[in-house]
Amino acid sequence: MGYKFLACFLLVMSVLAVRVDVTAADTFSLPVSIIKSSLNEISAVLSILAGFTGPLLGDDLRVSSAVKDCVDLLSLSSDELDWTISTASPDAATEQLSVGTGNTHYDLRTWLSAAVGNQETCAEGFQDTDVVVKSLVVGSLDTITSLVYQVLTEIPDVEAAEPAVNYNGKRKLLDAGGFPRWMKKDARRFLQESITSFQPDVTVAADGSGDYATVSEAVDAAPEQSEKRFVIHVKAGLYKENVEVSKKKWNVVLLGDGMGATIISGNRNFVDGWTTYRSATLAVSGKGFIARALTIENTAGPAKHQAVAFRSDSDLSALFQVEVLGYQDSLYAHSLRQFYRECRIAGTVDFIFGNAAAVFQGCTIIARRPLPNQKNSITAQGRKFADQNTGFSIHGCNITVEGGNGNSTAGAAPPKTYLGRPWKTYSRTVVMQSYLGSGLQPEGWLEWAGNFALDTLFYGEYMNYGPGSGLSSRVSWPGFHVITNPATAANFSVAQFIDGNQWLPETGVRYVAGLLA
Repeated sequence: MGYKFLACFLLVMSVLAVRVDVTAADTFSLPVSIIKSSLNEISAVLSILAGFTGPLLGDDLRVSSAVKDCVDLLSLSSDELDWTISTASPDAATEQLSVGTGNTHYDLRTWLSAAVGNQETCAEGFQDTDVVVKSLVVGSLDTITSLVYQVLTEIPDVEAAEPAVNYNGKRKLLDAGGFPRWMKKDARRFLQESITSFQPDVTVAADGSGDYATVSEAVDAAPEQSEKRFVIHVKAGLYKENVEVSKKKWNVVLLGDGMGATIISGNRNFVDGWTTYRSATLAVSGKGFIARALTIENTAGPAKHQAVAFRSDSDLSALFQVEVLGYQDSLYAHSLRQFYRECRIAGTVDFIFGNAAAVFQGCTIIARRPLPNQKNSITAQGRKFADQNTGFSIHGCNITVEGGNGNSTAGAAPPKTYLGRPWKTYSRTVVMQSYLGSGLQPEGWLEWAGNFALDTLFYGEYMNYGPGSGLSSRVSWPGFHVITNPATAANFSVAQFIDGNQWLPETGVRYVAGLLA
């Protein structure tokens, strides 16, 4: 049953997938046979997992969550490989793109970078468990990862668009209204106009005065694979629920009434039996997701350890003026291209983590007080292979530590806080043109375990300022870089790192494409 279902699914997706525009200059040979082998392996694993549901899993929440994680993650890998293989079609150059941006190299490297990592997240869900299903699938997961990685290494690495637009010989990215000059007029409405000026497709109100009383019901009402944005106005109120925007729900927009006014709240956590991946209060997989003016929180508290507020596998997604509150593992930027603008993100241990290609611009990032004797690490970026185009760019942000400005509670010193630590071998994070407040440790960065990844990671700082920005006592790891060349820093700008000029204008989310003037 599971195999036949997947075979039909892949056939339908191969018909629906819209081909990537491949010009003569971009044409290269894809190892289609390896991609097909990967899809066959995914099919086999999904068939195994289909047999482990319901009574076979007993009452073990962690195992049942891990199984569901794997089904979802392998399904994402299947889609990403299907989008990739579509570029080899003879009619690829004639069909209009509906997934990706049209920048062939960037799209393919993004999709394959995600597909490489999904299996590891699947396997991580089974850690500290001893069940038959784990032994049956782990070997196949490694095989899938190995096959997909072979494909990734075949995609040339090319530079993205220029990070700035020149007018009369000078860098000028914004017009008089403070918006990118290339932004379409209709798109600017997401920034310029009040929430009440929109005509949403549906309205959610906790008091029952809207079309729906829960966010989940409104998301379920969104059309599948829609090219048109489906706007959900979530009125002020507290919504205690776990919301999932599935992979087929494209271009969903959540518009709240403001941070602290519209609140989506959950408390799932690792200690109570959930996997980290499944603990998210709001989890998004459908591409093109946008959120504005709301709070997403996980209230489990530091004693419950991993407890995600927001998780995203949404390609070409953007959050604008969104608050993400939690403690350990608050924001899980799991995969694909993501942009965060003027957001407020708070947590303790590894509270911005994952393996997306993500830029955080103009955000306020706050390290909260963790458990006694814990150390805070703001980021834990999870790039495992050097060929993945993933990493975190923190640009023009304000980074502070709770109690770091002399207002600590009961005389307690601010918690020891670091910019990041290497979760995986090729962890990559750059902090540039940002304010670093007091309370950050002089070393700046923290080891994960001894010498692990210190030679292979890429951590960089460029033109930061503030009391925590001093570089004289920074770590001396081979992988740490004090960036002095603007051209090097520009590699981590919106335009170059996430190909933002190709897709952000239509979201209506304000951004600066290159470095700050």
